[in-house]
Amino acid sequence: MAVPAYVTVLAVVLAAVLGVVVGVAGVRWKARSARAAVVAAGPTVAELLARIVRRSHTGLAVINRFGDVVLSNDRAELLGAVVDARPDSRIAAAAGRIAERGGTAEIDLSPPVAARRAPQSVIARLGPLGDGFVVVEASDTSAAVRLEAVRRDFVANVGHELKTPVGAMAVLAEAALDADDPAEVTRFTSKILHESRRLGSLVTELIELSRLQGGDPLPELDPVEVDDVVREAVARVRSSAEAAGTDLTLDAPQGLEVAGSSTLLVTALANLLENAIAYSSPGSTVSVRRRAVADRVEISVTDRGIGIPPEHQERVFERFFRVDPARSRATGGTGLGLAIVKHVAANHGGEVALWSEPGVGSTFTLRLPAPPPEPADPSDPTPPVVGNETHHRNGTPVLEPTTRGDR
Repeated sequence: MAVPAYVTVLAVVLAAVLGVVVGVAGVRWKARSARAAVVAAGPTVAELLARIVRRSHTGLAVINRFGDVVLSNDRAELLGAVVDARPDSRIAAAAGRIAERGGTAEIDLSPPVAARRAPQSVIARLGPLGDGFVVVEASDTSAAVRLEAVRRDFVANVGHELKTPVGAMAVLAEAALDADDPAEVTRFTSKILHESRRLGSLVTELIELSRLQGGDPLPELDPVEVDDVVREAVARVRSSAEAAGTDLTLDAPQGLEVAGSSTLLVTALANLLENAIAYSSPGSTVSVRRRAVADRVEISVTDRGIGIPPEHQERVFERFFRVDPARSRATGGTGLGLAIVKHVAANHGGEVALWSEPGVGSTFTLRLPAPPPEPADPSDPTPPVVGNETHHRNGTPVLEPTTRGDR
């Protein structure tokens, strides 16, 4: 019997559809196989966790019920939680208690004062993981300890520094009230005025230092002429220099420029000058020099005073630190001037350096980034300078330019 034509066509269509379905299924199976092969070739979860432990900035260790270290990283050994593949004895004892009874523990692993080494403060925290395992997390807390020490010292120093002028004013006021001689009253009240001004300077500098340390952004940086900064700073301290019998000598203007805040830079340089004057002997000289060195602009203040011993040179920029407390207070210093200089330099992307030798003098150098050179203006008709030979005018080398034109 003949097969109808439509049956033949239907069979062909069904065969084609079946072929497509089988082909798609094969492609999907191959894709799944490929993905499975990639996953099988990659790191396991355990390997990834091991990598995390190794790269952690925290000292990590896992201790079993027998007191053995089954997992740790190099940081745990550096911080002293693990020593020669064994837990620290204090950690081992605490881990045994936690494995039996649960709970947590905190252990101070800081080295003894006599063996001070970095890090200076380490805290280890222990907690249960179950099945007799205990995890140890050791952290370097040296920065937090130092910050707390600085805060504590700052509060104590501020209290002491404020107490001195306030107490002096109270005593002088009582003396002025009891004095019958107008000359004595005048003498006591002039001293009260002196102490009140000292107190005002201290409060002002505390506010300025707090603002500089608070992370507040500087005002918009403007081009600042270094010669103008030197001139204004010298004018500010001129009366102090005359009263102390100190001569101020300046080098010639250099035409240098930096980017920053003119007000802050004048304050910093004036503080360096006041410090130099305070620690110089009457009749000595304080000099100021400015120059460009590579990508920096340097302003140096040199005195021929008592100098600073080497053991104190790293601390002179600390708040309220004084090499000679008696002399500093006699000159009315607040102990904050150099700290302000340090932070002004840092906020400008620079630094302040010190050279000093006892009995010879000191040089404080304010180093600031020089502004990048301005790109040449292609529309500037001035021909480029290539130069040839060097001549001298008044003892100064001068490069005689030559012009190069198009041919």
